[in-house]
Amino acid sequence: MDARISQGRAGLLYGLSAYLIWGFLPVFFKQLGSVSAGEVVAQRILWSLVLLAALIAFGRRWPHMRAALRNPVALRYLALSAALIAGNWLVYIWAVLNDHVLASSLGYFLNPLINVALGVIFLKERLGRVQMVAVALAAAGVLVLAWGAGSGLWISLTLAFSFGTYGLLRKMAPVEAIEGLSIETMILSPFALGWAMWLSATEKASFGSDHTITLLLVISGVVTAVPLLLFAAAARRMPYATLGLLQYVAPTIVFLLAVFVYGEPLTLSHILCFTLIWTGLAVYTAGTLAGMRRVQVPEPT
Repeated sequence: MDARISQGRAGLLYGLSAYLIWGFLPVFFKQLGSVSAGEVVAQRILWSLVLLAALIAFGRRWPHMRAALRNPVALRYLALSAALIAGNWLVYIWAVLNDHVLASSLGYFLNPLINVALGVIFLKERLGRVQMVAVALAAAGVLVLAWGAGSGLWISLTLAFSFGTYGLLRKMAPVEAIEGLSIETMILSPFALGWAMWLSATEKASFGSDHTITLLLVISGVVTAVPLLLFAAAARRMPYATLGLLQYVAPTIVFLLAVFVYGEPLTLSHILCFTLIWTGLAVYTAGTLAGMRRVQVPEPT
């Protein structure tokens, strides 16, 4: 039991750290407004590969990498998850650069509900009554916001389903976090390198044209790899449904940035959605804390 609790606490720390970083990513990517979404994604992949190779070497994890590369089941999962995360990045960055930050926040509000559904359907996870109430309140909030989302709903749905399925595949893949992400990045790197070379050959590349932009594109590898490593580690240490509800941290931050920093219009549907979702989270948190207190009550001797 102690080992299980320790794993759960570690998973909670990893997951919360990942979602905090993801929540503030629009601030970073807004600095790359002059760069195309495709180039940002390509540079993210290439510099992530450099960082991950250094981490593998520093941690002396080459034997684990070789074992993962020889595992055909792991490679099948990672090939699919690599395609999903690349598509997710492309849509997300395009949305941020084109002033659709609220639409992206809706996508990640939807995502935890997708995670809960996938966890119940594919991983046979069960929801308690408190969890079901929390999910129902959150679902009601998302439906209200989706009703008023208009043309940006395709962004939200694409982000939600692509990342939800990505997380499920990473949880099912028989590989640790850093090796899995490294292999995903290796799979995507030839495509990223080809795109970067084409941009350079046609003189459309932003990389190298300005010192600040170039530095930010290099740093994009760090802000890409670190939260994904944290997320993958969390997904293997805690129930997927719980991880999905924790994910409301990131879209809430994005939502607040969109309204109060970037001045995107706040409608009544946004306000109702925000209220319902955080009510659901309050219910879920209260139920979880009550459960922890019951577990910690010492048995009579």
